[in-house]
Amino acid sequence: MTSKRRRFKQTQSLEERLADEAMRLRSQAKALPPSAKKEALIRKARQDETAAHLTDWLMSSGLRAPI
Repeated sequence: MTSKRRRFKQTQSLEERLADEAMRLRSQAKALPPSAKKEALIRKARQDETAAHLTDWLMSSGLRAPI
């Protein structure tokens, strides 16, 4: 007997979800004093923003060089 995989219907695009996550992480980082945790949150926010730009670039017609 095999179990069925749970599937989720996404209501937002990947780019929107990544941008929302980046904003959330940056707001969390603003509330923290300078520390390794703050830097990790900022780094993750940058990664999310980069991923959003890359997926947008890959989905575009013409595949222009990223900005």
